[in-house]
Amino acid sequence: MASVSAQSRPYVIVLGNEKGGSGKSTTSIHIIVSLLRDGYSVGAMDLDARQGTLAGTLAARKHFVESKGISLPLPEFRSVHRAILDNRLEAEAEERTRFDTALGEFEGLDVVVIDCPGADTYLSRYGHSHADTLITPINDSFVDFSMLAKVDPDNHDIVNPSIYSEMVWEARKNRFSRDRGKIDWMVMRNRLAASEARNKRDVGETLELLAKRIGFRTLKGFGERVIFRELYLQGLTLMDVREANIGIALGLSHIAARTEVRALISAIKLPPAKMSLVA
Repeated sequence: MASVSAQSRPYVIVLGNEKGGSGKSTTSIHIIVSLLRDGYSVGAMDLDARQGTLAGTLAARKHFVESKGISLPLPEFRSVHRAILDNRLEAEAEERTRFDTALGEFEGLDVVVIDCPGADTYLSRYGHSHADTLITPINDSFVDFSMLAKVDPDNHDIVNPSIYSEMVWEARKNRFSRDRGKIDWMVMRNRLAASEARNKRDVGETLELLAKRIGFRTLKGFGERVIFRELYLQGLTLMDVREANIGIALGLSHIAARTEVRALISAIKLPPAKMSLVA
């Protein structure tokens, strides 16, 4: 594959987490649609082609658009499958080729959003190493916190970073070695409860300590809202409700959820869309 020039290389946002059920794919689709509506040209890549969560969501969105005759923004999309080869080195080389080819097909777009599998795979690690921004959603509990670091159960002191945090460190080194680029890592506290429980406060305080230690930013993500699950099966987002005409009236909870999405987009250090520069 021909190398992608710095000028035509898309800004890469990777959604990564080695634990399922943290809202990674929900976050992915909301980022994709938000950026499309902000005037960015967007590519989407699913590195968990076997599970195909993002692929299925975007297929449902395309079906909704075609069956309802409603115009909603859609990204360009590629699935990248794992190699099925007995030799590990050959399999990794094949996966690198598949990833590089897919990313090269997005050349000239503004942004590519990559959804990684909730497991440790070579393809996921390789995808992480291409991130400009890495977003790691976690449920707001010490159960999910263990993915980032081991914590003393008595006083919640940080004992040591986890295997995933060490993997991100390796991805950062690989990214810098490849093109001198840096990965801006954001850990997003998802499914936040409305109440100010002690556990919620303890998780937040411990996360801030870990952020300073291993180098990531923290962000309050999406609350636990039914609306996300209602829209997800149709490949829709909160930004589509009015146009989609699906009989959902926007209440205060929905407005708050839209604010959460906008806060996430604002936290990503995106360059301006290429079309806006031309204009």
